[in-house]
Amino acid sequence: MKANQDIRNSIFLNGLKNWQVAKEVGISDSRFSVWLRTPLNDERKIRVNTAIKQLISEKKESEVRT
Repeated sequence: MKANQDIRNSIFLNGLKNWQVAKEVGISDSRFSVWLRTPLNDERKIRVNTAIKQLISEKKESEVRT
């Protein structure tokens, strides 16, 4: 199994893109790709999961408006 498979699954299952999560975290998409190659430390994992939750929330709000 790949490193950070839970994060990868969360991004995919919620219809997000890696670049969107990277932007929300405040890093480049290439840096995010590097982060995903090895297990994330607790601080980075919290940052990424917070970004995913925020993007999911924004996506739901956008769907409600349309």
